[in-house]
Order: sequence, then C-alpha cells, then structure tokens
Amino acid sequence: METTFELGYALDTFYFLICGALVMWMAAGFAMLEAGLVRAKNTTEILTKNIALFAIACTMYMICGYGIMYGGGDWVPFLSGIMADGATGVADEPATYAPSADFFFQVVFVATAMSIVSGAVAERMKLWAFLAFAVVMTGFIYPMEGAWTWGQSDVFGMFYLNAPDDADPSMWNAGFSDFAGSGIVHMAGAAAALAGVLVLGARRGKYTADGKVNAIPGANLPLATLGTFILWMGWFGFNGGSVLATATVESANAVAVVFMNTNAAAAGGTIAALIVARIMFGKADLTMALNGALAGLVAITAEPSTPTPLTATLFGALGGILVVFSIVTLDKLKIDDPVGAISVHGVVGLLGLLLVPVTGGATFSGQIIGALTIFVWVFVTSLVVWLIIKAVIGVRVSEEEEFEGVDISECGLEAYPDFTGGRS
Repeated sequence: METTFELGYALDTFYFLICGALVMWMAAGFAMLEAGLVRAKNTTEILTKNIALFAIACTMYMICGYGIMYGGGDWVPFLSGIMADGATGVADEPATYAPSADFFFQVVFVATAMSIVSGAVAERMKLWAFLAFAVVMTGFIYPMEGAWTWGQSDVFGMFYLNAPDDADPSMWNAGFSDFAGSGIVHMAGAAAALAGVLVLGARRGKYTADGKVNAIPGANLPLATLGTFILWMGWFGFNGGSVLATATVESANAVAVVFMNTNAAAAGGTIAALIVARIMFGKADLTMALNGALAGLVAITAEPSTPTPLTATLFGALGGILVVFSIVTLDKLKIDDPVGAISVHGVVGLLGLLLVPVTGGATFSGQIIGALTIFVWVFVTSLVVWLIIKAVIGVRVSEEEEFEGVDISECGLEAYPDFTGGRS
C-alpha cells in the first residue's frame, strides 16, 4: 500500500511539474504574439515587459501571493514550510503531490494573467509604470480573487463563491465553477488591462476626430503566428494540469478528455473567426484567425472536462465568432487594444463562464455572481493602482517618444536595427 501511494505521489508530482512547464512556455507564446502584433519600433520593450513580468510574478507570488490565495493571508508559515513533505499550509491531510509542485503550477497561472495586460497597453506605456503595476497585480489583486474562488475563502465575510466542505452553513454559497480559469485568470487579466487602457488612452493616430479607425498593422505576422501555436500547445498544460492528478485510471481518462476538448475548441474558434472575418471584411484576416484560436481556448477553459468533442468545438466556435465582433466593437468605442487581449480574454472569458451550466456543474446565477465579483474587484482595484502610478511617476511616454518608438526611450536599443534605421 505504501509503495502504491509513493508511486501515485511521484506520478502526480511529475505530471504537475510538466504541466507547469507547459504553462510557463505560454509566456514565450505571449511574448512572440505581442512582439508580432506591435510595430517594429516597440518590439524590444514588449519583450522586456514579458520576461520582467514573469520574474516579478514568480517573486511576488512566493513572498505573499500564494499565502493570500490559499492560506487566508497566513503567509509566513508558508514561506518557512513550503518544502515540507505533505504540508501545503491549506489542509491538515497529506498532499497527493509535492507542495512545491503545486506552488510552481499556480505561479505560472499568475504570470499568465499579468501577460494579458502587457499586450493591451503596448506601444505607449512607460516600462516602469507597467512593472510597478505588475508587483501589485501578482502580489495582491490576483491572489485575493483567487482566494475567493480556487482558495474557497469567503468574500469579505459575506458569502462564498465556491464554499469548502467545512464552510459556515449560515453563509450563502454561489456555487461558482471555473475549472482552469476562464474567469479567474483570463477575465481577471482582461479587467486589469481594461482599467489600464482607459487610464492610458489610445495610441496616437489610431482614431480620428470624425470617428474613423486607422489600422496599425503589426510588424511580424510570422512571429505572431508562432506565438499562437506556442500558446495552443501550452494550453494543454493549462487545462490538463487543472485535473490535478493523472496516477489513476479515472484521472488519466479525465486528462485525455481535457486535452481532446481543448484542442477541439481551439480548432473551432479558428475556423469560425476566419469565416466571420471573410464575411465581414471580404478577406481571410490572419490576425482574426489567430485571435479566434485563442478565443476558442479561453472559451473551453472554464469547463473542458464535461463537453463532448463536438460540443467543445461549438463552444470554441462561439468564442471565435464573439471575438471578431468584440474587437470591432471596442474599436468603435475607441478602446485601443493593439493585440485584442481584452476581447480574447475578457469578453470570451465571460462567455466561457456562462457556458459551464450548459453541460452541468453550475448555475447561471452562480456564474454571473462569480464573474461580477471577479470583474468588479480586479477592475476597481486595478483602476485605483493605475491612477496612483499615473499621479506618482506617470503611465504614458511623451508624444515624441511614442513617435520614435518606446524601444529607444525605454530600453535604449532596437529589435530590428538593420530595418528601422538604427541609432548610435
């Protein structure tokens, strides 16, 4: 019996680590996607943001984020006992996998949420203003809403979004469900991004006084396509790892279903977005196809374990259709999002939450309450932090710096000096 437990422990721990590494690889996907969709003169800065935010997320989540999310704020014991066998700081019973593996898997999710913000505020934000926000987002804002959902803590002592087994029976439970983070990760990142974009304003020349929208093409669509494929691959770890086990027949079958449905949804989103773009614009728009694939992945993330493959494909297709209309609508509202992150992760993230009751496991009311709680908390707190940063150091580069490109003003070097002229 002891040998069986040790083997299961080892297999689940190894699976957790591999899935965490796949999710970490998504950081490269976001970096490539964003670098491909911004102009050449802003490439170095967007890459700097992506690697720096990942490092900040890992550090802040270690210092306080994990403890807030899973330890009710009691984070000092966590720091002293993170490597203890079977001690998670959350439950008294032995863990079925190494606690440090759980931390690693969770920390890459935090970085994913912050990566969503990066693309939406690209090409006009000060680098250090962004990094200052990353400290607060990954160390406090995200862990708090994570505590109410995956951490199963009550919301300010008023109600539970997802009550634990030992919850106070007198406190109301919304019954919120989010398998791998359509709302908890993706919509949260988009809410923070929306607050930042509203404080920041649009890029120069994006919108005219008469309401015309000027397209600002990205510099490297092959790179953006590579980034999308990396994200598609990494999503298998994102959703598959959220099964939390693989050492039994039941859990192994569940993992296989999640992988299958995740892939089906991405395919459905790509096809649907491409068709809608062809109908609306008369052309096969690659950027819409890329965002359609990501939208399909976001849509299925809230519940990839219960739909049939055909249902998952249809869910992904709904996400692909919605993201095209959302990107167009946000442009009409003069909300400038260079990579479509708010639409892909926010609007479709909400769709993903609302699709969960279709295949069971939650109610529409519970999902709406959970979505509102996450959005309001992240948007309001992010808006406050952005405004504080704006008052203290400013959030936007000067008009001249924006015209020349933030690579030079923020990083002192260009990504493509042979093609953009180079400066000594």
